[in-house]
Amino acid sequence: MRRLFRPLLGAATAVLSMLACTVPATPAAAAGYDVLVFSKTAGFRHDSIGTGVQAIRDLGAANGFSVTATEDSAAFTRANLDRYEAVVFLNTTGDVLNRAQQLAFESYIRSGGGYAGIHAAADTEYDWPFYGRLVGAWFASHPAIQPARVLVEDRAHPATAHLPRVWDRADEWYDYRTNARETAHVLATLDEGSYSGGKMGADHPHAWCKTVSAGRSFYTGGGHTREAYADPVFLGHLLGGIRYAAGQVRADCRPETGYTPLYNGSTDGWSQAGPGSFTSQDATLTSVGGMGLLWYSGKEYRNYSLKLDWRMAGDDNSGVFVGFPPSDDPWSAVDHGYEIQIDATDAPDRTTGAVYSFQGANAEARDAALNPPGQWNTYELRVEGRRLRIFLNGVLINDFVNTDPARDLAGHIGLQNHGADDEVSFRNVRIKELS
Repeated sequence: MRRLFRPLLGAATAVLSMLACTVPATPAAAAGYDVLVFSKTAGFRHDSIGTGVQAIRDLGAANGFSVTATEDSAAFTRANLDRYEAVVFLNTTGDVLNRAQQLAFESYIRSGGGYAGIHAAADTEYDWPFYGRLVGAWFASHPAIQPARVLVEDRAHPATAHLPRVWDRADEWYDYRTNARETAHVLATLDEGSYSGGKMGADHPHAWCKTVSAGRSFYTGGGHTREAYADPVFLGHLLGGIRYAAGQVRADCRPETGYTPLYNGSTDGWSQAGPGSFTSQDATLTSVGGMGLLWYSGKEYRNYSLKLDWRMAGDDNSGVFVGFPPSDDPWSAVDHGYEIQIDATDAPDRTTGAVYSFQGANAEARDAALNPPGQWNTYELRVEGRRLRIFLNGVLINDFVNTDPARDLAGHIGLQNHGADDEVSFRNVRIKELS
């Protein structure tokens, strides 16, 4: 395949070098992969398309993927699409594919291909139901270009992990015909109080991800202006979305509603048991010393879904404890509860995804879902009676049943600070009680 790269000069080199450093490459990314950028328009045409194409080419050159750019719908055959790990719809508008091309793209996605939609990708193919499910929501209207606040909900997804909790920027802010939260995992929303003309109200999704059959979808409402494609923070947002769509990094993109935050910057209700501590900066807990336990003393839980994001700096050790009684002694959790392990290398029943010393994770499923040290991962720990299911980045990796009368799955939850040589961080700890 012909690979399209262009040299980087001046400020662009500095921007993209920064992105290459702040978004770690996975082994698959280092080996190289291929992305098709499609920017055909049958309606309004954005004057930023050329700038956006070049920006994605430069991102590819700096981050290990090749870019083919086209506005030729004839590229949408199954044989041609299979050459690419992801297809980017960059400010497309109107009906851009015929029925045969639509069917080829549907087949590509259902078989595990990736899609990344930028801005007017939501103003595309209104009469194609599959595309509506893929993009997540169709465009409805927009006010004038102006500054606004983007509120980042998910700070583990590769498209948003590098962002601040409140992201101030200027763009053209889309309203959508439906709320994407119904079928997608929302990564960021718009604060309509920060700009004029928004019409979706208090819950205004702006960026999201989802799965469609075996395929992956990412969409961002940003990217109207030329200036956006010179902004390193926005480019990092695009890069993370493309990498997710191409299957180079994993994320939990299941729809999520009804969760209550336990930690998102405030440690109210949490208590430290034993030595060491956690720092709390930028809504991120990071372990210091130990062996201790930061446990949520505000409430005990019986049937629940606990979600949290975690990241290891290297080959580090930590864990999430469930089902233990209140105590100032961290060993009470060890003796009476269960630890869901976080550890890059150890025995099968003592490494990431294991119920520590009781049951190892499904190694094949775990390894396929796991992001390496330096990147964020998401756990869901679902406790129902005596059953504990462990999901890693949305994938079930362990299904455990408690048969030990001396232990329970109901009780408190806690985060381990394992020792002086271990650094593990946590974000966005949230819980939903189940009936």
